[in-house]
Amino acid sequence: MDRRDFLRASALAPLTTTFGAPPPDWAELGRGLRGRLVRPGDSGYDAARRLYNPAFDGIRPSGVAYCATPADVSECLAFARRSNVAVTARSGGHSYAGWSTGKGLVVDVSRMNTVAYRAGRATVGAGAKLIDVYDKLAAHGVSIPAGSCPTVGVSGLTLGGGIGVVSRKYGLTCDTLESVRVVTADGRVLTCDADHHAGLFWACRGGGGGNVGVAVSFTFRTHPVQDVTVFLLRWPWAKAGAAVRAWQSWGPSAPDALWSTLRLGRERDTLNVVVSGLYLGGRQACERLLAPLVSRIGPASSRSVRTMSYRSAMLTMAGCSTVAQCRQIPRTTFSAKSHLGYGKLSGEAVRALVAGVGRAGRHAVLLDALGGAVGRVAPDATAFPHREALFSVQYYAQGADRSWLRRIHGDMAPHLGDHAYVNYIDPDLTGWREAYYGRNAPRLAAIKSAYDPDRLFRLPQGF
Repeated sequence: MDRRDFLRASALAPLTTTFGAPPPDWAELGRGLRGRLVRPGDSGYDAARRLYNPAFDGIRPSGVAYCATPADVSECLAFARRSNVAVTARSGGHSYAGWSTGKGLVVDVSRMNTVAYRAGRATVGAGAKLIDVYDKLAAHGVSIPAGSCPTVGVSGLTLGGGIGVVSRKYGLTCDTLESVRVVTADGRVLTCDADHHAGLFWACRGGGGGNVGVAVSFTFRTHPVQDVTVFLLRWPWAKAGAAVRAWQSWGPSAPDALWSTLRLGRERDTLNVVVSGLYLGGRQACERLLAPLVSRIGPASSRSVRTMSYRSAMLTMAGCSTVAQCRQIPRTTFSAKSHLGYGKLSGEAVRALVAGVGRAGRHAVLLDALGGAVGRVAPDATAFPHREALFSVQYYAQGADRSWLRRIHGDMAPHLGDHAYVNYIDPDLTGWREAYYGRNAPRLAAIKSAYDPDRLFRLPQGF
């Protein structure tokens, strides 16, 4: 079964009608919403059903509800329960497996996108896109630790953990979460924190999106921002092995203020080696920290080390020059898999990685440094279990063909084990519970049973 067939079968499976269930009254649902319900044939339906990845354009929901309030979400879940219609939550639409859509009802929270700041706390609607969070908080001189993709939804990012460009200093996105409002399967709107619905709060910090309820807003602790230094160094492909060996010893053990990523990529006939990242400090100090890496690999063929505002750095890391440009990143067909590296790669593993990237195609492997603040949280303190990992590994291929991904992932599995990152959700995984959640999986299953005993939310890889 190929990827498209898998997704199609997964989407259709929950739609079996229970005997005696009333036919869905979509008109009644539309009347009950402050937001807008879009159905096939309606103006805007083609735009409403699209995710970021065009690979899933063939999936046609029966309805997309643009929810304006938590009450709208409750109304949608009540409709799904009484009509036995499959329901899927969507914030940014960046699910790697396309699981923020389906054949039933898509509950879209993108219109609940406010970003407010007060006294060191940011309250962010679940539909806010990351670039807007960065932009609006920068006006107050603060931010939250998060990723680099500008149009990803803050909801999915946070619920899966949130590996990002200042994680080594400030932790994962979920580590700064102080409370979250969640609409549960029975329609209740719950405010969850360390003292209220503590189990559900725990699950919302790394347990993945769409498993237990629909998040509608988040409150985060913020950190102050200042000018930072962004760097990018390139080497010829002949240095690929040396770069991996040097970076894995350097990146995860650098001072917390320095985050880096190593990219090995192939674009048709062009192979490249890039180390880029961000330092929470000035250029001279950054250059001193880069020196040991360069001395081990050799002089870079090109380099850029620039100090800029935090806001400008987030735009640069996103690959755009303005907020408006970031909001209009072109849709891209891609596929991906992941590993978490709990130890340094052996010489054999480095050779396998370099050889895998060297195969024909358009693809890349990205190693993001962890450690620092990420590793100072206990593996069971949140649902995100990979606190002892040195780095994450993302295998990324342009297009929907997963053959290269499966081959290189299989080549690296003997060296990296079965650990995976739920925000790089992978429809190929069979042992996904342990891969994503490790020893936290049984507790997540118990929380799922408590808050969604009838399994209204039915992700293909969901408890």
